[in-house]
Amino acid sequence: MSGDFAVTALAGGVGAARFLRGLARVLDPARLCVIVNTGDDDEFFGLHVSPDLDTVTYTLAEAADPVKGWGLRDDTFRCLTALGRYYGDTWFGLGDADFATHLFRTHQLRQGKSLTEVTAAITRAWGVRATVLPMSNEPVRTVVHTEAGALSFQEYLVKRRGEGQVKRVELRGLASASPAPGVCEAITTATLVIVPPSNPIVSIGPILALPGVRQALRDTPAPVIAISPLVAGKPIKGPADRLLSGVGVEVSAVGVASLYQDFLDTFVLDRQDADQQQRIEQLGLTVLVTDTIMSDVDKSVALAQTVVEHGRNRQKC
Repeated sequence: MSGDFAVTALAGGVGAARFLRGLARVLDPARLCVIVNTGDDDEFFGLHVSPDLDTVTYTLAEAADPVKGWGLRDDTFRCLTALGRYYGDTWFGLGDADFATHLFRTHQLRQGKSLTEVTAAITRAWGVRATVLPMSNEPVRTVVHTEAGALSFQEYLVKRRGEGQVKRVELRGLASASPAPGVCEAITTATLVIVPPSNPIVSIGPILALPGVRQALRDTPAPVIAISPLVAGKPIKGPADRLLSGVGVEVSAVGVASLYQDFLDTFVLDRQDADQQQRIEQLGLTVLVTDTIMSDVDKSVALAQTVVEHGRNRQKC
C-alpha cells in the first residue's frame, strides 16, 4: 500500500468495527480516518457513554470482546451489579474497566473539552494509530418512535431488544449540530471512502444528516464504496430490517443501495444476494459480489482487501 493512500470510513456499531479490524491490517492504520456515529450516545449513572466510538476504539486497539463485539475482553461487571442496589434496573451493560473510559470522557467534557478532543485522548491512551472522529461535537440523539412511544435508541435496542413496530426515527438536536472539525475534509481529501456494513438508518443515517456531509460525499474525487449490511434480506446483527421497514424503505440490499445512490460509486453485495445485482446496477452503481460475512478476523481481512483493491482500481479509471 502506497504511503499516500488515505482511507476514510463512516462507521457505527459492531458490523463496521468488524470490517475496520480487517481494514487496519490491510493498510497503514495511520492512513485511516474513521468518522463515527454519535447518535447512539446516552447518559447512564451520570456518565456520557459513546457506544459506537468505544466499539470502534476498542476494536482498533484489539481489546474488544471477541464474542459480543462490544465492550472489553474479559471485563467484569461487579460495579454494575453493585449499582443495582441503588438504581434497581441496570439494563445497560457497562463493564468495570469500561467504566474508566466513561468516567474520563465525562470529566474531560465537564472541563470544557470537545468530544473530538476527548476522543483523540482516548484513542491515544489505547495506542490506536488511526484517526477516530465523532461525527459532531454537538449532541444529536436518535429517538425511535414505536407504539410504546418515543424511545432513546439504547432503550429501544438494549432494554426492549428492538421489539415493537417502528413508526419513525427522529434525530433530536440535528438542527443545531454541525460536523466535527475534520469530518468533511477527511471525506474530500481521501483516496478512498468506505461505508462499512452498518445500520443505514441509525448508524450511517445520522452522519449523512449533518449539514455538508452528504455534499462532501458527492464532491469527493475518491471512489465511494458501501458494503451491504443485509445478507439474504436479514442483518447479521441488530434491527436494521425493522428500522428500514419502519421508515418505508425496502428491506433488501437494493433498498440500502437506494439510500446511498446519490453519492455512491460501488455497492458490495454478499454472494447470497447476487440476484439483486441487476436491480442495483439499474441505480447507476457498480456492483461487487463477494463474501461479506465476517465471522473471524481472516474473513474481515479478506473483505477489506477485496474492497481496497477494488477502490484502487476505480481510482485509476
